[in-house]
Amino acid sequence: MTSSPAAGGLRRTVERWSATPLVFLHQLPRWVLPLTLIALLLAGMLGTGWVGATAMLMLAALLGWLAYLSWPSTPLPGRLLRLGAVVVLILLAAGHAFG
Repeated sequence: MTSSPAAGGLRRTVERWSATPLVFLHQLPRWVLPLTLIALLLAGMLGTGWVGATAMLMLAALLGWLAYLSWPSTPLPGRLLRLGAVVVLILLAAGHAFG
């Protein structure tokens, strides 16, 4: 992964730290990541209390990480959709944890 010339220090650091996990994810069979996302979503929806909250937060973290990495090349509607998805997952996690 190559940093854009305008990338700041934080972005460069995140991209550098993300290189190894991204290569690992790229080497997995194509069905593993979608299946993992579905499993986390189901665990978050069906789990109660902290179990559901933890699964939702893990899903939000994974989606947030991928959204952050793709942010510079994503048009505004895609950015808003990804940001909205992460916010909704965090709110659902809070509802599971404290509701």
